[in-house]
Amino acid sequence: MAQLRARPMVVEAVRTTAPCAGCEARPFSVCNALDLRDIERLSSLAVIISVDAGRTFIEEGDPAEFFFNVTAGTAKLFKLLPDGRRQITGFASMGTFLGLAVSSTYAFGAEAVEPMHICRFSRTRLRVVLDEFPAMEKRLLEVASNELVAAQEQMLLLGRKTARERLASFLVSRAAALPAQDTLLADSPAPIDRHGPLRVSLPMTRSDIADYLGLTIETVSRTLTRFKTERLIEIPSASEILIRDLALLAGLSTGMR
Repeated sequence: MAQLRARPMVVEAVRTTAPCAGCEARPFSVCNALDLRDIERLSSLAVIISVDAGRTFIEEGDPAEFFFNVTAGTAKLFKLLPDGRRQITGFASMGTFLGLAVSSTYAFGAEAVEPMHICRFSRTRLRVVLDEFPAMEKRLLEVASNELVAAQEQMLLLGRKTARERLASFLVSRAAALPAQDTLLADSPAPIDRHGPLRVSLPMTRSDIADYLGLTIETVSRTLTRFKTERLIEIPSASEILIRDLALLAGLSTGMR
């Protein structure tokens, strides 16, 4: 578990005038519940946030005044421990909606692991929009339900799975989060081939991955090397993994291989 280091929150916020219809994250976010006619109303409420890598934009325990929609980049989510350490509980990428707090304060912190762009919405103002557009409110409820499922999967991962199964599960989840996984490959009109190579970005450090999976850095590195030897993956760089066969890796993540 990483030691928490105090860092000032440095963000840049401007009122956006660009239409949400052109946002690359929209097809994979709660915003796609609205049609083009209604999306402009949502756009008028959005404030674009630019966050540098290593900066915190959600502080655990702060008043939950805003919702955040990730439009580019990746953040790590964490919980603080009484002794100042923190436990990474997840990662948020493009299309993730953050801040669905059930209380008046945020239950987690969020820090950018790479440069990010985020749409920030006032909770008070957004509630008015939700009253007008029940389709988006329904989508937010679906997001909340998915978060509960993810929490249960994380408990299973930490409590019952081996190191190989944990790391395989993590890689599969990163692949499943790719926009192309739900639509088409960006440079190809054909549906994605689950038995072909799949490039997955890993902007977080090996230490972050180890913290999230409840493993040591050495175990993560050793297991990745073993996956490479078994030709399950390739490692073009420290921030990228090429999955050679997603179906085989998925089988390994469930103990079926």
